[in-house]
Amino acid sequence: MKNANRAVTTALASLVALSAFSAQSVHAEEKKDMEKCYGVAKAGKNDCKTATSACAGHSTADSQADAFIALPKGTCERINGGSLEAPKS
Repeated sequence: MKNANRAVTTALASLVALSAFSAQSVHAEEKKDMEKCYGVAKAGKNDCKTATSACAGHSTADSQADAFIALPKGTCERINGGSLEAPKS
């Protein structure tokens, strides 16, 4: 009985590890196809820190020039006011 429990536990642990690895691989692939788009985020909806705020979700104005959101590659250039480059400080 102990060997059967050990086999089941090992199999379950392997499945969990495999699914976590697969999820990370998919997430990495998704990130590769994304780009930072500056100047289009709504207030409080930016993805990362800015020159004036310390973390994501803290931009203070719509279309704040130094706030970005991640978008699929090629999308930012189609958005009015979107820029692939952060403004110079």
